[in-house]
Formats: sequence, structure tokens, C-alpha cells
Amino acid sequence: MNSFTRWTAATAILGSTIVGSTLITEVRTFALPDDQVVQKLQSVPVFTIADDKGIPLVATNKDQAGNQTSSVAGVFMSKSDAQGFMDRLKKQNPNIAKNVRVTPVSLGEIYKIAQNQTQKDKLTFAFVPKEQQVTSAQSLLRENGQKVEEFNGVPLFVAKAGKEQGYLTIQQGNQQIIPFFFDKEQLEGMVNNFKKQKPELASTVKVQVINLEGFIQALKSKNNPELSQVVLVPSTESLQFLQSLQSTPGNNQPARANNQRQRTTNQNTNKPKRR
Repeated sequence: MNSFTRWTAATAILGSTIVGSTLITEVRTFALPDDQVVQKLQSVPVFTIADDKGIPLVATNKDQAGNQTSSVAGVFMSKSDAQGFMDRLKKQNPNIAKNVRVTPVSLGEIYKIAQNQTQKDKLTFAFVPKEQQVTSAQSLLRENGQKVEEFNGVPLFVAKAGKEQGYLTIQQGNQQIIPFFFDKEQLEGMVNNFKKQKPELASTVKVQVINLEGFIQALKSKNNPELSQVVLVPSTESLQFLQSLQSTPGNNQPARANNQRQRTTNQNTNKPKRR
């Protein structure tokens, strides 16, 4: 039950604002209609605990009178973290564990479900970040002079450089894209390549962190076509998972989530983009 308590505590993460003030104004100028937000999130796999029909395992919150106040489903950014939860569940509650498994779902699908629920059957999705990346986010904020004890939400890392502090971009076909990374280590690889290509700008590079939940909320604030340049880059672990799906016949994409009912328990780097 302790793990479900953690999920319940994580509900405060949802709807939270971007951590820090550096990127808030800039990110809020990036926005898309809901269908384009879904498309933007579709390539990011996340992991839930669900039965063979894709119905998620949820934790329920009750008031003092015993009335249910909310239902929360955990959404793990890491497959290994989701499997770790399953391993603990098998020990703590084997009767429930035998009916559920780790189920991959597109982040875009989670977003669609969250947007299309009725108030009566509303289910809150609580994102569970990778602890290593949370630690990296906390360290980065401290390096940037901010006093932080914790980082709320799922970290996203982005880099800027140059006198005007333009975003670092990479070439994707004929388009320059602005990558936001779930793994700080992936961003560091991009930054190192940039420093080798542009040593005169190496000292101007700054890595910043925002949270995924606040970023998704910010996407909906305005309709700005510039957002088409922003791409979420899945973690190395998630990319390996996607590659494994491509090599498995008949299993080409993460499963679709279903919330009709719930099972319940108590890269080549280019010059910085100027803005």
C-alpha cells in the first residue's frame, strides 16, 4: 500500500507550473491545439500497471466518511521502475498482482484520456519520474543558483547558447528542431558535439530544466506555429524499448489505454537557434 500512497502524493504534481522562472515566458509562447499536442506526445512511451484489457490499476482516496474522493493511476516514465513496482506488488498483494502487468502506453494516449473524461468517472494520472533524472534536475537548479529541496514532476532538459541564448537545435530532414530531453545524459552528448563544432561558443552554453507537466499545460495556452519545432526526445531506455517493438512482429506500438472501468485497490548538432 505504501507505493499507492506515493501515487496519491504525486497528484499534487499534475497541473503544476514549470519549475524555475527562466523558461516560463518563452515556453508559454509555444502552444498547439489539442490534436497537435497529442501528436507531439505520441512518440513518447510511458508505462502503466494494467490488466490484459488495458484497464489501469488505480489507487482510491477517501474522505473521513469513507466516500471516494478521487482515483489515481500511476504513469511511469521508466519501464524498469514500473517493473519494480510490479515486483513489490507481487510480494505485498499477490491476488491483485496476478491480474495485472506492466503495459506500455503512448503519452499522447494518456493526454487524450485525461482531456476526454467525464467529471463523474474522472481519473487522475500521476507521473512517476526516474529518480536519477530528478536528482540531476535538483543539482542543475542548484548550480544555476536556485535553492531547491525537491523537484516536482518529470524533468525535461534543454540547452541554450550564444550571446542571444538561442536554443540548440538539431537537423531532422529539412527542419531545425528544438529537442527537449528526458535524460540529461542525452543532452550532454548533444552539448559536447556542439562545443566541438563551435568552440568559440562553448563557454556560453547553459542547460536548463523544466517539468513535463507544466510544459504540457503551457502547450495549450496559445496557438503558435513555432511549437512545431519542439520535439520531446524519449529516454535512452524508452528508445531501446521502441526498437525492441519494431523488431517484434505484430507488436509495433505501445498499447492503447482504456479508462472505461478501473481495477481498484486501497543526432547532429547545429548552431543555436536565435530567439
